Amino acid sequence: MSFIHNPDTRDARRAFLGQSGLLLSGAAVALMAGRDALAKGQDAGASDVRILNTALGAELEAIAAYQLGAESGLLEKPVLDLAVVFQGHHKEHADLLAKTVQTLGGKPVDAKKQYTFPVDTLKSQSDVLKFAAMLEKGAVSAYLGAVPVFDNRDLSKAAASILGDEAMHWAVLRHALGEPPVPSAFVS
Repeated sequence: MSFIHNPDTRDARRAFLGQSGLLLSGAAVALMAGRDALAKGQDAGASDVRILNTALGAELEAIAAYQLGAESGLLEKPVLDLAVVFQGHHKEHADLLAKTVQTLGGKPVDAKKQYTFPVDTLKSQSDVLKFAAMLEKGAVSAYLGAVPVFDNRDLSKAAASILGDEAMHWAVLRHALGEPPVPSAFVS
């Protein structure tokens, strides 16, 4: 799963959700929310592990993208510091997703040895910020597609928590680019 090769966020969301064939189960999201007891009462299937691994793969890709930006030499302080903070958030998401996959009996996906990033187009801080903003927008769209499918409102709340973090990243990056941080009243 890559948001990079799918810049249209609607397509990215479809790909994010479609690759798993199913949507996150309530049990999986309960585990994500740290509510193991709630999750234990439900049967989490292989499809849940598959979609969690898809989300984990996207988070690992984001971590690698922020690492690329941090090591590019193109980011100046305080932008560099902020990028490292955002990377840390993605690490927290990835850690939680991996733990959830393991708890469900699956094997968490590993980070790819190499990602195909548009390195040749990254010539300035602005280019790196635009690249990061595109990734965050894709993540917002993907999580937005997942939130309403949960029957358990607590589970939707957990997924929405990650969505909110991704939306804040996207808004801050847009602001740093001189764009309106919140371009519209609704996110699609």
